[in-house]
Amino acid sequence: MAYNLRQVHVLVVDDNQHICMAARQILEAFGITRVDFASDGLTAYGMFQRNPPDIVITDMDMIGGDGLELVRLIRQAGDSPKPTVPIIMMSGHTEREKVLAARDIGVTEFLCKPFSVGMVYDRLIATIARPRSFVRMSSYFGPDRRRSLRDFQGGERRIRGAL
Repeated sequence: MAYNLRQVHVLVVDDNQHICMAARQILEAFGITRVDFASDGLTAYGMFQRNPPDIVITDMDMIGGDGLELVRLIRQAGDSPKPTVPIIMMSGHTEREKVLAARDIGVTEFLCKPFSVGMVYDRLIATIARPRSFVRMSSYFGPDRRRSLRDFQGGERRIRGAL
């Protein structure tokens, strides 16, 4: 299925200018022309507050406010205008603990660097075609981390609808 992405507004956050240029070219190839850029998380959050995008794509490690801090602000700050925005975290650091840290702070999708056009498209479409419900707990607010419902039969099984 083809998607019309012309009206989608994306905020790309990365301190590497080459990554930003590549992201612009890839997003424009998909028909996305509303793309804003920031080179650090703090600047990005200010832009996010003034003009909330439909999707945020952010690097994990940056000087001047990293991607994890940006995600935390978007998801948890009282002045966040759109805490449920889909967030795609990209990083060349794909060790398990880094990916889990991104998931646990509220990232919607994870994109490994170096990335291909197909990888970017897959993550974008995942946020659009298969949006995940959001969960609020005392220590977490973000997309449901479970990708699918499983038929768990153990003693700790939750009763459906009992939240």
